[in-house]
Amino acid sequence: MRPAVCFIKADSSETGSDMSDSVKFRFDVDGSNFTTAGQASVQVKKNLRELGIPAEAIRRVSIAMYEGEINMVIHAHGGVAEVEVFEDKIVIVLSDTGPGIPNIELAMKEGYSTAPDNIRSLGFGAGMGLPNMKRYTDGMKIDTELGKGTTITMVVNF
Repeated sequence: MRPAVCFIKADSSETGSDMSDSVKFRFDVDGSNFTTAGQASVQVKKNLRELGIPAEAIRRVSIAMYEGEINMVIHAHGGVAEVEVFEDKIVIVLSDTGPGIPNIELAMKEGYSTAPDNIRSLGFGAGMGLPNMKRYTDGMKIDTELGKGTTITMVVNF
């Protein structure tokens, strides 16, 4: 899977800020099978190594992204993963059009899972996805609407 890559230079006259260059990657997460789940996080890991990002930041991004990809496959039949790399941080945005999260507070509890039994029999759905995503990032925001989908934004500073 090759990501779409683009370099963007924000012009301070357009944005009102003095932003640095950034690199963006975008992946479609296939929700139809578990054999492809995790491919985006593996590719991002390779891309971040090529960019010279510190190993600890790469590890944290890889874990958070993998957990998010698995959640999108289990609960939302796929979605989109976007990663933007700045000089001092990495922003990950995971978006889907799944059922939404009815109770974020409950979903954030370690061990809580709504994964069906057939998913659990595959070794997934242990209720650690969202807690691990939060644990391995410096910031996480969940926007969800029942029947519309969920967007999770995570930041890893380095």
